[in-house]
Amino acid sequence: MNASIVVLLGYISWTLLLLLTLALYRTYLAQSGKFKGLKFQSDGSDVPGFGNRLTRAQANCVECFSFIGGVLLLAIATDSAAITNGLAYILLGARLGQSIVHLVSTSDIAIQARFVLFLIQFIIVIYWVFGLFAKFL
Repeated sequence: MNASIVVLLGYISWTLLLLLTLALYRTYLAQSGKFKGLKFQSDGSDVPGFGNRLTRAQANCVECFSFIGGVLLLAIATDSAAITNGLAYILLGARLGQSIVHLVSTSDIAIQARFVLFLIQFIIVIYWVFGLFAKFL
């Protein structure tokens, strides 16, 4: 099994799950009368607590896809998944962990934990980029 493909599918599926949860949450707020109107702020600033955290967690997955998904796609498309396969599951675990921590809390310790989980992803992708450069340059 190609870990890079599985992780890319996992990342996309996680982002879609967060988006579906966000849509259902906003629908619930609108239908229950807890939120007036149907226009929500894209940054989640108009829905306190969980709604804001859910909005930001989903947006963060989308924001990070450009470099995480991009490198995974490049590796898969160029038959270079051997470069990404070894750390792919660790990256996905850190991505899931970052989102879950974001959903659970905004305490100082949670923010620090999210940053560490982000750094894990960032360092892995930088390592992959160097590996791809080494292969193609």
